[in-house]
Amino acid sequence: MSFYPQLKQFLLGKSLPTSAHAEERLSNAAALAVLSSDALSSVAYATEEILLVLVVAGSSALGLSLPIAVAIIALLAIVILSYRQTIRAYPKGGGSYVVAKENLGLYPGLVAGGSLMIDYILTVTVSISAGTAALTSAVPALQPYTVSLCLIFIFLLTLANLRGVKESGNIFMVPTYAFIASIFILIVLGLFKQATGQVVTEYPNLPVKEGLSLFFILRAFAAGCTALTGVEAISDGVLAFKEPEWKNARLTLLWLGFILGIMFVGITYLSHIYHIVPEEGQTAVSLLGRQIFGTGAFYYFVQIVTLLILLLAANTSYADFPRLCYFLARDGFLPRQLALLGDRLVYSNGIILLSLCAAVLVIIFKGQVNAVIPLYAVGVFTSFTLSQAGMVRRWFTNRERGWQASALMNGLGAIATLVVLGVIVSTKFLLGAWLVVVAIPLVVCLFLAIHRHYQYVAERLSIQGLPPRSYVPRPKPAVVTHPAVVVVGQLNRGTVEALDYARTIADEIVAVHVDLNSTDREKLQQKWRQLESDIPLEIIDSPYRSVIEPIVNFVAQFEDRHQDVFTTIIIPAFVTRNWWDGLLHNQTTLFLKTALRAKQSRVITTVRYYL
Repeated sequence: MSFYPQLKQFLLGKSLPTSAHAEERLSNAAALAVLSSDALSSVAYATEEILLVLVVAGSSALGLSLPIAVAIIALLAIVILSYRQTIRAYPKGGGSYVVAKENLGLYPGLVAGGSLMIDYILTVTVSISAGTAALTSAVPALQPYTVSLCLIFIFLLTLANLRGVKESGNIFMVPTYAFIASIFILIVLGLFKQATGQVVTEYPNLPVKEGLSLFFILRAFAAGCTALTGVEAISDGVLAFKEPEWKNARLTLLWLGFILGIMFVGITYLSHIYHIVPEEGQTAVSLLGRQIFGTGAFYYFVQIVTLLILLLAANTSYADFPRLCYFLARDGFLPRQLALLGDRLVYSNGIILLSLCAAVLVIIFKGQVNAVIPLYAVGVFTSFTLSQAGMVRRWFTNRERGWQASALMNGLGAIATLVVLGVIVSTKFLLGAWLVVVAIPLVVCLFLAIHRHYQYVAERLSIQGLPPRSYVPRPKPAVVTHPAVVVVGQLNRGTVEALDYARTIADEIVAVHVDLNSTDREKLQQKWRQLESDIPLEIIDSPYRSVIEPIVNFVAQFEDRHQDVFTTIIIPAFVTRNWWDGLLHNQTTLFLKTALRAKQSRVITTVRYYL
């Protein structure tokens, strides 16, 4: 085994067969850790975001944080109940993209998908930056290394998720529940100290820089709505649960709403009664911890688990972003490589893409949470609104049992999230939200451009219209002098030309196709009999979803049977009009030729089909 496979196996573990997919499901407790860490972790910064807005209106305005938090909790309850409806209606997973596309049409679906993609990338950026801020609050000497620390944490999260869903769940359970426990202890002890009169009795005298207005209060409300980001993750990841998936997902979502609501209101209430004022280099949770615990061991424990949960909040995106990319790639709106399962039964290419995008944003914004927060929540509330509107349309169309109550709940959710979306866009637009407002249509245009390319390729390669061809069965020669193996990915015009070429040079031909557990064998064999009946087609199973290794092994065995002659391996390949179009297609031909040369196959021919 060469160095690279050994290193890969050491870091990620052994490859898992496709048959092990069901074993990689999550229990409710593990799913709460993997899929809800984004929402749960928001209590570490949502209250602070409200206070950062209110502080410019002076000391008296800080008291508004509590009623604003209550309004946000009411919105949370509406969203939780609405998504429980979505899970019931889509028991096999109904993310915003699927729901909006199925019920509202293609463009709303793509807007929902693009919004969620942007939000997931921002979630990683915000969570990693906020987690690093918690660390640098406790250890100020690390502040000059903020960006480097962020990049290291992104790398570690990438490795953890590439190891598989089940392993990442086991890794992340302890810090998630440690964070929940520490916040509940903070709240209980804080309330006890209040009851015994051990609190700061008033805010310091703060200058008034901006007067109170409805728009100002709405801006604080919009800032606090970051507490709701990540709530949709459970409905997107229903298939990650153990059976019965949808029932377990609904129950876990309910627990998420209950735990998140208590923690958010508790932190906001403590910030109010302890008269917390935001400070440069200190988070609100850090300031609370110092007042309630002092600077002893438990304070540092809270800071460490806060750091960990904020890092794990990014893991919600790692759980759902690759699945969203899979759906979009399956429908031809993203590169097909994003629809492929990796060695550990996760969508590895989606995980890597997410990490690269988040790393770029961390570098651009220098790991500063407050610089990224204004961009946050626009995408998620756009997808909230489209998903809930799609569900209303679904209930009115299908009129299933109890549809009126369900439509009312989803309608209420759609209206509430639409209002909040309007508030967020209007209050944060000039602060940076305009970037997301512009980015969403650009991403949708990218989706459509990719889809047009795939449609063009499909039309050019289609065998539709090719007349059935009848060949006289090829008699097996007494002595084989020119054997050939033709690699068949799909039966298209490129493959047909490669087979025609093989007939001109070979006296024994065999075609080989690798089934990655996605081939309709009966349909392929039927088409094969119509067009290429004189050449046998071998279909090979690939339990580990590899194309290269099964073909290399097949060729080696074929060459062993024809040792005294040169075997020609013929690989069909289509050539795109522009080099950048090639990025949308798997580079299987290149990797296969490299692997065959390593095995010392002597004659390898590529038959190009020019699009």
